[in-house]
Amino acid sequence: MTITNMETVTGILVVFGTSFLELWAGIPIGLALKLNPFITGTASALGAISASVLVLSLGDNLRKKFFKWRYGGKKDLKKGKYYKIWNKYGIVGLGLLSPLFFGAPLGSGLGIVLGAEKRPLLIWMSIGIILWSILLTTAGYFGIMVFESAEFFNF
Repeated sequence: MTITNMETVTGILVVFGTSFLELWAGIPIGLALKLNPFITGTASALGAISASVLVLSLGDNLRKKFFKWRYGGKKDLKKGKYYKIWNKYGIVGLGLLSPLFFGAPLGSGLGIVLGAEKRPLLIWMSIGIILWSILLTTAGYFGIMVFESAEFFNF
């Protein structure tokens, strides 16, 4: 069964949109739609990076609202658990780990709330997103290949 150009474009948009919300969801959808793994990984990474850019562009408002909600307007973040984690791992750790553990948009928002500069945060978030997109797409693709070629599944 071949995929038409319109199905491919639709699939790419679905993967992009899903990855905009959650990287973990976009990759399996792309593979299930039988998109090329490179296209799946690229669309997923671009969707997650776009979400990070959007969150970072709204950053200052997000930071103000968070402090008002969490601390009643007092900017005493240094007593919180997130600040301790931030001091331990910094922008690099957040950028590399957040796309995997709690998503790029939430990771970007957390970085802004914790006072990260936008440009370095976007760079490290993008590196983390690209890294995890490659790893998850590769694992998913080879996992599908193993299941399709396994003799015990051929009845």
